[in-house]
Amino acid sequence: MNTALKQWKEASTLILTAGRRLGADSLSSRTPLDCNGAATQLPHSSQFDYDVLLLKRSAKSTFMPNAYVFPGGMVDSSDFSSDWLDVFKSFLNSPSFGLRSVKQPVENRPPIFATNRLKLGSPIPGEVALRICAVRETFEESGVLLVVPKKEEKRILRSLQDTRFSQHHIEHKLCCDELSRWRALVNKNPSNFMRMCQELEILPNIWALHEWANWLTPTAKYGRTRFDTAFFVCCLQEMPSTLQDEKEIERFQWSTPSEILQSYQARRLWIAPPQFYELSRICRFPLLNDLHSFAHQRATQGCDRWMPVIVLQDQQHISLLPGDKLYPADPSKPTEDDHKDSQLEDPTDDSDLHRMVMSDPYTTTLQVTVRPKYNHLLPVMVPALSHNPESQL
Repeated sequence: MNTALKQWKEASTLILTAGRRLGADSLSSRTPLDCNGAATQLPHSSQFDYDVLLLKRSAKSTFMPNAYVFPGGMVDSSDFSSDWLDVFKSFLNSPSFGLRSVKQPVENRPPIFATNRLKLGSPIPGEVALRICAVRETFEESGVLLVVPKKEEKRILRSLQDTRFSQHHIEHKLCCDELSRWRALVNKNPSNFMRMCQELEILPNIWALHEWANWLTPTAKYGRTRFDTAFFVCCLQEMPSTLQDEKEIERFQWSTPSEILQSYQARRLWIAPPQFYELSRICRFPLLNDLHSFAHQRATQGCDRWMPVIVLQDQQHISLLPGDKLYPADPSKPTEDDHKDSQLEDPTDDSDLHRMVMSDPYTTTLQVTVRPKYNHLLPVMVPALSHNPESQL
């Protein structure tokens, strides 16, 4: 764990997708979107052959209460424990336990991935520990356990030699009572996750998690706690078993990306800006196999570190992202007072835009005219729905 971080706590989150069954009409109507073209309409929910897992945070949560989020949470010191070397001993001869190397130069890598963990006292590479964290937190919060039996080690090692293709994760089913018992233990103490893997002879399926993004909590948002969060994508062919969490999570739901965005616009649920942006990107792929293939191939390119910078214009909050013409050279410095309403920019100039415009918590519009780096996706940019202010919640 990177204890040198003073402002941010390291965290991992998982965009977990699972296949759903479709009727013949839906199958014939699905058409992949142009990943580089400008899309201004969400695909209809019936066009998707998969759902995304969302969890509703408790109203008592200290961070983003009542928000619908992807599973995930803070990195624990046990995620970096040297005891994982024994769990993954068959993979120690492979760099990063068999994870594919990233082409992005180390000097351009986000610090959460680039930090030399050996110098911080851990033999576990950051990209491994962050995936262990994502698997553990997903298990804690939803009961979904992304593991493979140790007896599958040889097959996994053989499959890792073919870097062109990646198999979907296949659920390793455990007895429900046993799963519930271990989940309670892991919730009580995260280090029990490693103990569970040792006793049940299973491995966290770190190879099924594909690097997707890195978001930092902006200044003065969502309380004092700020997170440096690694986002991963995992695609499952079938919907896994879930168990309701009784502490942090009030409920969970599986929905298509377009259903989530439409529910957000209709004010039926609230999602944070990173979730809004990433779901808008994923909407480019109504087909699970296409999303899985893209995520697998793209992950080796790396990603940018994004810390939104919030400015005000015409009573709207504008969240500037890297690449926007107004994004500051040093985003860590406060900027809200640097740009007044009438001084922000020429509204007719739409060059080099990379931002989210928020009129209120449920009305967000994406403005992106910059080309994504690292072979990533442009989000689908849908105009926000208009609402009567008197009817706001």
